[in-house]
Order: sequence, then structure tokens, then C-alpha cells
Amino acid sequence: METMHPTGRRSLPPVPRPATDAEPPSDDESPAEQTTQLRRDDVPKQDRGPDEDIVPTPEVLAAADEPEIALDDDDPAQDFVTQLRAAAADFAAAAGARSAMVREAVPPARHRRSRCRIVLRYADGAEADLTFVGAIGRPGTPAWDGFDEQIQRWLGTGQQRQPAWLVEDTEASDGVAVDVPAWLAAG
Repeated sequence: METMHPTGRRSLPPVPRPATDAEPPSDDESPAEQTTQLRRDDVPKQDRGPDEDIVPTPEVLAAADEPEIALDDDDPAQDFVTQLRAAAADFAAAAGARSAMVREAVPPARHRRSRCRIVLRYADGAEADLTFVGAIGRPGTPAWDGFDEQIQRWLGTGQQRQPAWLVEDTEASDGVAVDVPAWLAAG
């Protein structure tokens, strides 16, 4: 097959076609599953790798979720974000809201403050979009511990907004964020 380009003609390799003896794909399979099956059918069994014939059972898949089997590839930043997202129900309870959603969670770093943006939905349908900034720090420092609990404390103490602990934040919905370390220092 040839195709024309501004730089001239170009020959392309032929498009691989499925083997004629392969069974037609099922209509309930996704296109990716159909393609994978057709490619497997094209490769003779003796040429396949040892892992290509393994079909995991539900028991094997369930065992893969066990913490003792998990790989040691924990990422402290991802753990920080996961902890904040998991605290959404606690944020709602502390604020007296019906529900809460963590829209943004950013771990601290040596060059960046931690951030958490929460949207609270109250029983009367009102919403509050709040942004919190925390400390700067590396994994293992106090900046990484308890940010979710500090936010819960602020939410539970009446959500007071004093100029001493509010900072301008262009990314916040109302242009200000609660500086949690400043609030703790003032209290």
C-alpha cells in the first residue's frame, strides 16, 4: 500500500488480518477483548509465553488485594492524597453537612504547601466550597501528619474566618483559603 505525503510517496506494511480459522468474536466482548483474542489465535500455542495461558480465578484475584501480598511500592504522596479523600465523610460530620467531597488534594513538598479543597453539601441544599492550605515539608515531617484532622477541627469549631488565618488564593472558589498552620498558631 502506498500513500502520498508532502515529502513524497511512502510504502506502508500490509495490515495484519485475523486467521481464517479463528472463531468470530462474541458481540458481548469489547473491541479490545476481541482484538486480544484474535491476536492470541494468530500465535501458535508453542510460540506463546508461559504467562499467556494463565487465567486467574476469583480466589487469585481476591488474594492480590491482600495487604501482605501487596508490592512495596508505597508512595507517601499518594498515601497523603488517599487519606484526605478518605476523610470526606469525617469532614461532612465535623461541619454538620450531609455530605462532603474532596475536589483537590495536594501533598506538601519542600517547595509547595499542601492543599485540600472540599465541597460540603448541607441538608437544605446549600453548598460550601472551601480551600485549605497546610505546611511545607518532606515525607516524614509534621507537615505530612494530621492535615485531615486539623481540617476537621477547623470545621468543627464553627468555621470562623479571621483575617489572621485567611490567605489569598486565586485557585479557591471565593479567592481565599484557610491557612491551617496560622489558624492553629492563633488558637
